[in-house]
Amino acid sequence: MPAGHASATRYASKASASQHTDRQPAAVYKNPFRDISGLIPERIDQGVDFGGTGPIYALGDAVVTSATAANYGWPGGGWITYQLTDGPAKGLKVFVAEYIRPTVSAGQHVTADTVIANMYPGGGGIETGWAMASGFTAESQLAEAGGISGSGPFPTKVGLNFEELLQYLGVPPANNFGDSPAGLLPAKYPADWRSALNSS
Repeated sequence: MPAGHASATRYASKASASQHTDRQPAAVYKNPFRDISGLIPERIDQGVDFGGTGPIYALGDAVVTSATAANYGWPGGGWITYQLTDGPAKGLKVFVAEYIRPTVSAGQHVTADTVIANMYPGGGGIETGWAMASGFTAESQLAEAGGISGSGPFPTKVGLNFEELLQYLGVPPANNFGDSPAGLLPAKYPADWRSALNSS
């Protein structure tokens, strides 16, 4: 996440707003940021960055595999990983990191209506995306995804894939959505979320 993460410009173009409103989200997953106050879509990097304050929900039915407010490998220290148990991303792990306070604990079963964390003000925002199967860090850092760490290049293909899922669920697009992605997208991630969700 860049040093100017907290001061990212709000994404407010009419064309971009209409880009995600024509999508019909599938019931299996929901917008995890639907109650965030002042949601600021920022950049796609290893995952996707956002600013704002308020509750963050799980994407869907899942089991929390890690939840801590003190993971010092990421700015702000918060780290949650959960494994989806339903839908086209069943078995995949999601991370939510940085300026968050977890409201869940490891081993807890959650749904798309469970608040898993609160994004707090005064920090640099959060990052969320696909996690390694181990839950240790972002999937983009694995060789199979191109071995891209926090220094880039960005956006990553793994981050873009997560961004496309979020857009389908009604989340506004990131400010670098149109940029060419780096790295690789492992075969386990659906490449077409519209088809994957509509057939689930």
